[in-house]
Amino acid sequence: MKKITFIGAGSTIFTKNVLGDCMLSPALQEFEFALFDIDLNRLSESEVLLNALKKTLCAGVTIKTYTNRKEALGGASYVINAIQVGGYKPSTVIDFDIPKKYGLRQTIADTTGIGGLFRALRTIPVMLDIAKDMEEVCPNAWLLNYTNPMATLTGAVSRYTNVKMVGLCHSVQVCTSDLLKDLEIPHENIEERIAGINHMAWLLEIKSNGKDLYPEIKKRAKEKQKTKHHDMVRYELMDKFGFYITESSEHNAEYHPYFIKDKYPELIERFNIPLDEYPRRCEEQIENWLKTKEELLHEQNLTHERSKEYGSRIIEAMETNVPFVFGGNVVNTGGLIANLPEKAVVEVPCIANRNGVTPAYMGELPEQLAALNRTNINTQLVTIEAAITKSTEKIYQAAMLDPHTSAELSMDDIINMCDELIEAHGEMLPGYSKEKQAIRQ
Repeated sequence: MKKITFIGAGSTIFTKNVLGDCMLSPALQEFEFALFDIDLNRLSESEVLLNALKKTLCAGVTIKTYTNRKEALGGASYVINAIQVGGYKPSTVIDFDIPKKYGLRQTIADTTGIGGLFRALRTIPVMLDIAKDMEEVCPNAWLLNYTNPMATLTGAVSRYTNVKMVGLCHSVQVCTSDLLKDLEIPHENIEERIAGINHMAWLLEIKSNGKDLYPEIKKRAKEKQKTKHHDMVRYELMDKFGFYITESSEHNAEYHPYFIKDKYPELIERFNIPLDEYPRRCEEQIENWLKTKEELLHEQNLTHERSKEYGSRIIEAMETNVPFVFGGNVVNTGGLIANLPEKAVVEVPCIANRNGVTPAYMGELPEQLAALNRTNINTQLVTIEAAITKSTEKIYQAAMLDPHTSAELSMDDIINMCDELIEAHGEMLPGYSKEKQAIRQ
């Protein structure tokens, strides 16, 4: 029996969606779904939901929970990762509240910036431990990663282990359709070309029946900017740099130095930027889950429609050898995007089939887009160095290279903020404190 292992299976609804997708694939019947999470209560809830779904869908899969990660991984063909190291507190309290003391405000803080940097530092060691287990007990398995920060995690594991890995995001597959829907342009016979880095990939071409849609898109977007709406940051970036970006405006507001500025507080209102959005979103999700979970856990006719997530379709393509094309995150080996660093992780079209995942060569990005990508890549690469070498100095350097952080804070404030963040993380960031004291002396 082949095996799909889900690490972080306590992400109950996400686990239900991704593995529910797998249940709907004829090619993935007779698989074992191996569930692992350090939160045994959430793990049990996921098991209940998946068994209910299995019954409704008449799926021919076996669902099994594990309390030992290495046993869960043993013999797996595919590993899906959706962990959040430390849970709710560091992501919403430490990563937001401490930077706010220094005047640094954020929206999501899970990919780049100070929040993304420290999320990477506490997550990379865990990811490397998972990869080490995989090298030992399922060396031929593919790791499909959904955890942010996507680029730094995928880069660390891909460069420092032998695990075959691809990072999967949710934004590429809905970028074009959401844009056209928002501007009331028909979504018919669309051709698109997207490449860049995670959360900052670019819609390089968009055509309908061979006709370039960008002139009409830009015309309507400029008109829409006259009134407040949810996507003002991305439309502004498109206006100034020429191309639409894949990830949402609330994310991109903190990836660039132009929008969240103490000197120009009116920009927050002008571009409708939702500061502290991630903590609010987490609290809402927790509240909604607590309200609905008893009903959901006792639902006898639980059902599922296949989602837009790539995971099940990639596994299906590898099993059937019927190719599937998707936007994936991989190391830029061989210069898939020629004017970005080879050590960077890029988001490019990939083909999944029996040979695994094959990324496409995209050539050069327009130089202004590559330049914007490089501002975030700089911090990503130094963050990986910090995590691998346990260097506090590299943490400082990664923070000072971040576009938003460096636009708002002095070097001394950045270093002091990083010191406070390291202290607050405690055992989640082992190995840094002694060097920090030496550097500060």
